[in-house]
Amino acid sequence: MGIIAPSILSADFTKLGEEIKNVEKAGADWIHIDVMDGQFVPTISYGSIIVKACKKVTNLPIDVHLMIEKPDHIIPEFINAGADFISVHAETCTHLHRTIQLIKNSNVKAGVALNPATSIESIKWIINDIDFLVVMSVNPGFGGQKFIKSSLEKIKNLKSLINKKGSKAIIQVDGGVGMSTIKTIAQAGAQSFVAGSAIFNTSNYKETISALKQKIIGM
Repeated sequence: MGIIAPSILSADFTKLGEEIKNVEKAGADWIHIDVMDGQFVPTISYGSIIVKACKKVTNLPIDVHLMIEKPDHIIPEFINAGADFISVHAETCTHLHRTIQLIKNSNVKAGVALNPATSIESIKWIINDIDFLVVMSVNPGFGGQKFIKSSLEKIKNLKSLINKKGSKAIIQVDGGVGMSTIKTIAQAGAQSFVAGSAIFNTSNYKETISALKQKIIGM
């Protein structure tokens, strides 16, 4: 499995609809939307209105990554906007199991994101309740950062935990994913790959996405 999820954080917002249509035609599998509140991370991005806009121009699944404090208060807004996947940060949830159930009760796929310094122990007891795990391979808040190599060990350990627990969760990696890193990330056990600048900063999205997928064939 090799899911390529372009992050619109790196798209040209003066023509966002066109950008989304272009990556869909180019072979993207999901559209990744990074929501940042200026508190959990230093920057502010956008809200559920962007999810609604994306749903109007694409049939691809909308993957919403909530990098926000107290996500429970705003999750229903993103569900109503049409999100297909919603991930929250383990670091922001006092009652993580309750938050996951809030998402899943609306038939939306639920994920948990872990910052680079966050232990996988934080999700050990809910691994069978979630649909995907997001390994942050950069510190969240900005696009175009360099991949943190220690993330590879975390991916391998998560894959081992998933197998041990009999979980069906898949591993998504977010941060520094590109031509030079995607193969080793896939070899470590990841199945979904968020790429922003690695796609949107190129002149031919189809060639770029095809090349990324080619590197993970057979993984």
